[in-house]
Amino acid sequence: MFDKAIQDALILWATIDPIGTLAIFSALTAGMSVTQRRKTATRAVLYAGGVLIGSLVIGQVLLTAMGISLLSFQLGGGIILFLFGLQMIFTENDQSSGKEPDHNVAIFPIAIPATATPGAILAVILLTDNQIYPIAQQLMTGLIVVATLAITWVMMFFSDRILAVIGSGGASLLTKIMGMILAALSVQLVMNAIGVEQWANIGP
Repeated sequence: MFDKAIQDALILWATIDPIGTLAIFSALTAGMSVTQRRKTATRAVLYAGGVLIGSLVIGQVLLTAMGISLLSFQLGGGIILFLFGLQMIFTENDQSSGKEPDHNVAIFPIAIPATATPGAILAVILLTDNQIYPIAQQLMTGLIVVATLAITWVMMFFSDRILAVIGSGGASLLTKIMGMILAALSVQLVMNAIGVEQWANIGP
């Protein structure tokens, strides 16, 4: 269970990407006052939390209703997470777009898709598969989601101070490192889905 907690924490940290979200948040709220910026941070995290917890609770039910197996979703999700990791590695953060002080940026694009990213939604559903993980482990994953969002909120709340310390270059470097970790973890998800490790253990 401890190993799963570590894996979940790494995957959710990489897919939610608080550091990358911090850079986007800083760019989009540059024209706001400190009070407006902090209200926007709070709203964005609440919206993102609603999306991710909703995915945890009913995501698998929706997949079942659409006739999509968790194995297929795990395989497809692993591939998408891999591409998401590559994007984190090779794409530069764009901090020059959309600086209007509009409170709606809390919903889009800060909450969705910057915080509740497609990769995070996929990860939450995969990491709480009812057929694999008992309720206790699913609750643990939910707590990790909440903890990661709480860290994201703190980072956005004190965005000016944090970026003054690490700089945009430091934020970009950390994002790329997490992209590499996410790419490796997503490959493991795909290997688990197709049973590569079982094949590797079969003797000649």
